[in-house]
Amino acid sequence: MSRFVLAALAALIPLSLTAEPLAPQTVPEWKSVYGRIETKDKIPARARIGGTLVALDVAEGDKVIAGQSLGRIVDEKIALQLTSIAAQEAAVKAQLDNAETELQRGEDLLKKGVITVQRLDGLRTQVDVLKGQLAAIDAQKQVVAQQGAEGEILAPIAGRVLDVPASVGAVLMPGEMLALIGGGGTYLRLAIPERHARHLTQGQALEIDAFNGTTQGHLARIYPQIENGRVIADVEVSDITDEFVDARVLVRVPVGARQALLVPATALVTRQGLDFVATTQGLRAVVPGEHLSLDGIAMVEILSGLEAGDTLSGAKE
Repeated sequence: MSRFVLAALAALIPLSLTAEPLAPQTVPEWKSVYGRIETKDKIPARARIGGTLVALDVAEGDKVIAGQSLGRIVDEKIALQLTSIAAQEAAVKAQLDNAETELQRGEDLLKKGVITVQRLDGLRTQVDVLKGQLAAIDAQKQVVAQQGAEGEILAPIAGRVLDVPASVGAVLMPGEMLALIGGGGTYLRLAIPERHARHLTQGQALEIDAFNGTTQGHLARIYPQIENGRVIADVEVSDITDEFVDARVLVRVPVGARQALLVPATALVTRQGLDFVATTQGLRAVVPGEHLSLDGIAMVEILSGLEAGDTLSGAKE
């Protein structure tokens, strides 16, 4: 390459570069692994009574709030029980009305000296017993009515519906799941090869390629038990979506450090397929490597063409 071409290329190098000798700097070694998006809570919405599912108000992917109705179960025996209790209540009320009438008559006869006090006490006791029976029947009616109300299946937490295994017309047993609700926020679950375990620390910063672009996260928890040769860890991410639970996203985990020569990205000029960096010793053709950020400054690793001690320079005439 002629001197005129080299001079023209050197003129393109920015003048604002700080003339400091290059020295190797410590940069992290990254390993790319896949993390799985999970919700912090996965709580099933279960049937509280057995019966036939007559209404289903949600589907997979719907967002729900805590206490929202998801479906309704009907047990026909409950209506029959309420009918039976209503008949018992009517019968006891009739007996109570008759007993109260007898008690009133007995009080009138006692004033005339026709009946004894013992007989009047028996009539009062009969009235009290019937009132107790009526109260017991009322409590039983409330229990059965509450069972009927529990046919409404409610969302246990606010979140997104992940799974709905039941369908209208299905018969559900008490405790059987109608829907699975994921909520409480999201996190990433990582499985990292155990050879990198010693490099992991809680609170460590990570880079994440999520659906909405690259973001930052940190290791919130590292589990001590190794599973199938992998370390399990949870990553807290502030802005990750729960639209696709169990989706996999790429995570870059620092698993070590190495020494590298770095120059500002603005010091690199590419012309005719070659990369150049201007130094005080002259224009150098270099082989650039990884692009990274150091203290907020865009830097480029130089694999060859520069040595420790070289000094960057501005343009020369």
